[in-house]
Amino acid sequence: MSDRDGEGVGGLIDAIEPGAFRALLQAAWGHERAGESRAAAATYRTALQSIPRFLSSQFRPVLEHARACVDGNDLALETFLEDQMRDLRARHGNQSLDRFDKCMATLLRKRRVYRPAPSFMYFPQLPALEFYPRDAFPWLDRLEAAAADIQAELAQVLADGPAALEPYVSAEGAPQDRWRELNNSRRWGVFYLWRAGAPVAENLARCPRTAAALEAWPRCELLGTAPSAVFSILDAKTRIPPHVGVNNARLIVHLPLVVPPDCGFRVGAETRSWEPGKAFVFDDTIEHEAWNNSDEPRAVLILDIWNPYLSEAEREMVSALTAGVGEFYGDLPAYATGAA
Repeated sequence: MSDRDGEGVGGLIDAIEPGAFRALLQAAWGHERAGESRAAAATYRTALQSIPRFLSSQFRPVLEHARACVDGNDLALETFLEDQMRDLRARHGNQSLDRFDKCMATLLRKRRVYRPAPSFMYFPQLPALEFYPRDAFPWLDRLEAAAADIQAELAQVLADGPAALEPYVSAEGAPQDRWRELNNSRRWGVFYLWRAGAPVAENLARCPRTAAALEAWPRCELLGTAPSAVFSILDAKTRIPPHVGVNNARLIVHLPLVVPPDCGFRVGAETRSWEPGKAFVFDDTIEHEAWNNSDEPRAVLILDIWNPYLSEAEREMVSALTAGVGEFYGDLPAYATGAA
């Protein structure tokens, strides 16, 4: 930063309307001019958390300068901490440090914090995990063993053409803006095996080996919403926008079947690639999105299951609570079913 650039930032800060925000920037600027870079970054960080709603665009250079100062300090802090902790990390090299690494990345602002935000029912004191440990779901081995058979039956369904699928998003009236592009579109098409708690007999009959593989599936019972099992087909050059599910008492299983290159899936701060035949479990009440940037469709089998941290009594109570809401309204409202 040249002296001229610096004086420009200082002048802009002084031109901001008097108040706490300007006072913080002036304090940070004073630290910076005195060579106290760490104190400056800490104060700039506080100021950036309280930007006035209607701050004029003419002050954008001030915000850019503040962010650059904070970013530079974060990088210096990361280098310092890595050096300080190198020997300790080596001492625990035979232990999983994944949770600690995420903690440190969050501290350094390299990882954003996401929490469950279900549209309908929040069950407290459950782990806020984007992806759940695979070893908590031993029954997935049997499902994966049938992946080739499941994929073959899906191929037979898709041979009937687009008419075999229905749009996943089918909102009546005006859909939410995020779903406008996919509403009533087979670009995100589905073929239901179980739908909103009931088996789809005709579709299961078309896929007998898939139906057999689903016998080991530990279904959750939620009136009007679960269990569900569906082939989800995401068309080429299509993206599912960020969204959240309805209820963190349940989790979602993906069994990837057809995965072209350049497809991806994000849950919270963690992004993964699908691997055909390798299932994973995630909490869909944490913001998530999916994309297919390839020239071919992507296909996944999606199931829902109970969150393993619920007791049998809690599962029964959640089922009864969901049914009670449905009885009160005459049917579950859209926000409780995930309807877009």
